[in-house]
Amino acid sequence: MTFDKKNLTDDQLLDLYKRILKPRLIEEKMLILIRQGKVSKWFSGIGQEAISVGVTAVLDQDEYILPMHRNLGVFTGRNIPLYRLFSQWQGKANGFTKGRDRSFHFGTQQYKIIGMISHLGPQLGVADGIALANKLKKNGKVTAVFTGEGATSEGDFHEALNIASVWELPVLFVIENNGYGLSTPTNEQYRCENLADKGKGYGMESHIVDGNNILEVYNLLSELKASMKENPRPVLLEFKTFRMRGHEEASGTKYVPQELMDLWAIKDPVENYRKYLSENGILTADFDAALHAEIKKDIDESLAIANAEPEIKATLSEELNDVYKTHVFEQINHSEKKENIRFVDAISASLRQSMERHENSVIMGQDIADYGGAFKITDGFVAQFGKERVINTPICESAVVSAGMGLSINGYKAIVEMQFADFVSTGFNPIVNLLAKSHYRWLEKADVVVRMPCGGGTQAGPFHSQTNEAWFTKTPGLKVVYPAFPYDAKGLLNTSINDPNPVLFFEHKQLYRSVYQEVPSDYYTIPLGKAALLKEGDQVTIISFGAAVHWALDTLAKNPEISADLLDLRTLQPLDTEAIFASVKKTGRVIIYQEDSMFGGIASDLSAMIMEKCFKYLDAPVKRVASLDTPIPFTKALEDQYLPKGRFENDLKELLMY
Repeated sequence: MTFDKKNLTDDQLLDLYKRILKPRLIEEKMLILIRQGKVSKWFSGIGQEAISVGVTAVLDQDEYILPMHRNLGVFTGRNIPLYRLFSQWQGKANGFTKGRDRSFHFGTQQYKIIGMISHLGPQLGVADGIALANKLKKNGKVTAVFTGEGATSEGDFHEALNIASVWELPVLFVIENNGYGLSTPTNEQYRCENLADKGKGYGMESHIVDGNNILEVYNLLSELKASMKENPRPVLLEFKTFRMRGHEEASGTKYVPQELMDLWAIKDPVENYRKYLSENGILTADFDAALHAEIKKDIDESLAIANAEPEIKATLSEELNDVYKTHVFEQINHSEKKENIRFVDAISASLRQSMERHENSVIMGQDIADYGGAFKITDGFVAQFGKERVINTPICESAVVSAGMGLSINGYKAIVEMQFADFVSTGFNPIVNLLAKSHYRWLEKADVVVRMPCGGGTQAGPFHSQTNEAWFTKTPGLKVVYPAFPYDAKGLLNTSINDPNPVLFFEHKQLYRSVYQEVPSDYYTIPLGKAALLKEGDQVTIISFGAAVHWALDTLAKNPEISADLLDLRTLQPLDTEAIFASVKKTGRVIIYQEDSMFGGIASDLSAMIMEKCFKYLDAPVKRVASLDTPIPFTKALEDQYLPKGRFENDLKELLMY
């Protein structure tokens, strides 16, 4: 291995040695503890320390790094106290996740490190969002994100690189090509000779680097960082290295040919660098011994602190309270000035006024800029806010949602428009595994609103007509809003954008241009979790939301003899259980009316909840009315049969006769 120190001083060379030695000694200690049964799981980075150490040494302390589970050198390079790392690995309170996640699955704003999730790919899109925020701030900062060669097969890799290239984002995409994805060798993972070659397909600069040569890593990255500050752009880096241990310690390395292990052992990044420094009179034996002793002392003392720390005790209130970031609702009342507008106009007005109110807000989506979106909701926004804040995206929902998380991490509010709610399926993973869990895992907000044009009745077929709210009401950490009227839509969307938690905001397409209402012209808010009692009666409680509220109103208008409470939920998470129970206790009968198909819909949970909490008040079984348990069809006759509109009146009357 040939080292070229270029313009580095001896002090800088020794600093790099300290940086690369520390994670190696920690790892060696961890391997001893595993054999002693004192550590349950460990993902080793032995043999590839030069990459994480080099990246961290080059980046400023306030520049974000998104590592993976073999990048101990990132955490030690940011000088996180070792006792906190040891506590994290033992699931104790001095760690970063309150015992809720393990090993390196955490982030910390204090040290500008954003941890991965087990699905690997989304962190690449998060890096895009962080870099986009830096670009908007014009601060010249660079973001580095790690991935392995295995994860380059994921769609998130393609999406994130494509976005970064199109938007010219200052991101260092770091591929640690260490030979194996668990036991799968690279020749079974991809067919190109070098992963760096993939950069050409994105119009992206790329480099192949000896990932075991700390000076090659450091010098190249230093040059790139300086260049990217003057010319912001993404760079793809393939670091050739090797994983000298198993995927995790329990996996072993029997699947690796011994001659390959022997070859890479000769290329050990720590031993070769030590030899270079010693042979050139930069590192003395006494200094090396003293440095070993100093690091080992820190390790032992920090382990003692972590070991002495008590085990976490489960506290129910704390667990429940940390699912969402605490948000104090700000009631903003409107003036008397109103205008008769459509549902679609109310959404547009909310977005416009919210973007005026929050200068750190960004809206992203397909065709939303000059074209104004598929439903023209953002028409004219570019002229007012500029293309920096109203951003057309490629067709890549997963990376866009992840980028929204990155914007939130770096101080922005993200509003993501799904062109149709159906398309959210390709962005499902980052919503339910990244946005929903971030605050619970490491107390990081996910200030992202995902707008969801949804619903049937327009003969749009199986892929443009779903109302898929039940996909998300099941997931703790998400808030789900589903208004039925323009007044509610504007006030609730304003509140959703104010809320630092992730919100899925459903907008029924059939209501966009068919429902008008007198709506205040100025900005106002409506609290989440408060249902609206649209009609009052004593015979039956009708619970509904979205377009089905209007269908229920039509039925009641045709049958004035029916005395009903009509409850419009407006928000499905949080849910106004107080209003539900009060109405059911008054009427003794309840029918739940949803557009979604029956099985697994929110009506099922509402029914179960009412049966548990209000059983003694009921005069009849709880009734559910929903669409058929089929995909939603295209032809009008089939769609009319699918939707519950034709069945509700009969079911309501049957319930009243029970």
